[in-house]
Amino acid sequence: MSHSIFVTGGTGYMGNRLIRLLVKRGHAVKALVREGSEKKLTSGALGVIGDALQMDSYREHVRGADTFVHLIGVPHPSPAKAAQFRNVDLVSIQVAIKAARDAGARHFVYLSVAHPAPVMKAFIEARTKGEAMIREVGIPATILRPWYVLGPDRWWPYFFVPVYWIAERLPATKSSAQRLGFVTIRQMVNALVWAVENPPEEIQVIDVPRIRKIALN
Repeated sequence: MSHSIFVTGGTGYMGNRLIRLLVKRGHAVKALVREGSEKKLTSGALGVIGDALQMDSYREHVRGADTFVHLIGVPHPSPAKAAQFRNVDLVSIQVAIKAARDAGARHFVYLSVAHPAPVMKAFIEARTKGEAMIREVGIPATILRPWYVLGPDRWWPYFFVPVYWIAERLPATKSSAQRLGFVTIRQMVNALVWAVENPPEEIQVIDVPRIRKIALN
């Protein structure tokens, strides 16, 4: 079954890869872009100009889409970016939820973050507030909770892979190590595609172990 999908963050690290695969699988995709960034959008998607942080900026473009995928977030998150998490991540999800609800989208896909965790508290707080807003509005939703996505220019965490391998096998650390484990960009994009193609009746949460499992299939 093909879907009509609206994507925010479609020109970013994950968005372009996701859109390319969605189009390849026969889905119709619209993507929000900033003025001047149209050429960054992968071919096959229709770009619509709007402001992700401005309420009702792009709502009318969402009409007709059955699925809304929200990928906007501060790039390269770090504890030093707490204010940006509040001003970008949190504001953009508020705008997105209202646009999806008002336009009649039937499924909301949200890229959140694994939690609880001992670090990145402001980042996690912004994303968990986003999850709460989605639950409050009542749209069926898929919430994906990766911790760190490995990919081009993001390979340094591979130094910690042996540590994670051991931690995932020790009873005292197994649960947290699995929840806060690494996923690859390929695994993440495949999980997002699966989410689009398998809408829930209410809310479904996809954590790191399930992201990995979906990618294997």
